[in-house]
Amino acid sequence: MIIIKVMGGLGNQMQQYALYEKFKSIGKDAKLDISWFEDSSMQEKVFARRSLELRQFKDLQFNTCSTEEKEALLGKSGILGKLERKLIPSRNKHFYESDIYHPEIFNMSDAYLEGHWACEKYYHDIMPLLQEKIQFPESANSQNITVKKQMKAENSVSIHIRRGDYLDPENEAMFGGICTNSYYKAAEEYIKSRVPDAHFYLFSDDSVYLRENYPGDEYTIVDWNKGEDSFYDMELMSCCRHNICANSTFSFWGARLNRTPDKIVIRPAKHKNSQEIEPQLLHELWDNWVMIDGDGRIV
Repeated sequence: MIIIKVMGGLGNQMQQYALYEKFKSIGKDAKLDISWFEDSSMQEKVFARRSLELRQFKDLQFNTCSTEEKEALLGKSGILGKLERKLIPSRNKHFYESDIYHPEIFNMSDAYLEGHWACEKYYHDIMPLLQEKIQFPESANSQNITVKKQMKAENSVSIHIRRGDYLDPENEAMFGGICTNSYYKAAEEYIKSRVPDAHFYLFSDDSVYLRENYPGDEYTIVDWNKGEDSFYDMELMSCCRHNICANSTFSFWGARLNRTPDKIVIRPAKHKNSQEIEPQLLHELWDNWVMIDGDGRIV
């Protein structure tokens, strides 16, 4: 059995779910472990408390593991369990993500997988299946209904600018300074050179910043989805014809769920500051995505 640990925010949860569907598509027995959201001690270790937001999607089905199934792969907790794993390492099937892409996991039959699995190559080939399964419930907000119609009727482009928690000291060293003004300017210019009459829809956790920096009729600021309704921003991103992402799995999924056949999807060349930019590898693992670095250069 393959068990995939679910943790983190919505975008990460969707990647863990996507990997689960990938394993199922190749005939593997796979389940999700959702205990991270039920363990208060784990929640205390993260800066922002999370809930299992996968449940917000309409009729999304997935199988979860039992405690016994988890222990069969990891062994029991406590001193005796740790001693057993130390003396007999082969009994511990715990696999930690440590690289950008781990193709070897698809050869495993029994493993407990822990990671975020952001790489597009993991599930690019089953994206049509994921687009069918991941459905948003109908929004009761008339603004969402109206803007969805507008997006589908014009050359709409989403721009995601994540500030908020990325400016906190806990996150800035890892995620800050990647999506620079030069990145966004180059991304807009790339779109404008290929898409006539592009209209940009801006999404951010800092609407004041958007109003100060993006004046003009070519921009529409989407700032009304709050709290539990925030995930409708992802749906609206997916309704645009083209997407400019932040270094955020939230906007990655807005782009992934976009069904426009000839869509242009732009992302920063780095997701984290610890990542080295390897152009050839990036293009292999993120097929058809446009990569732009912090200096505004296409990679």
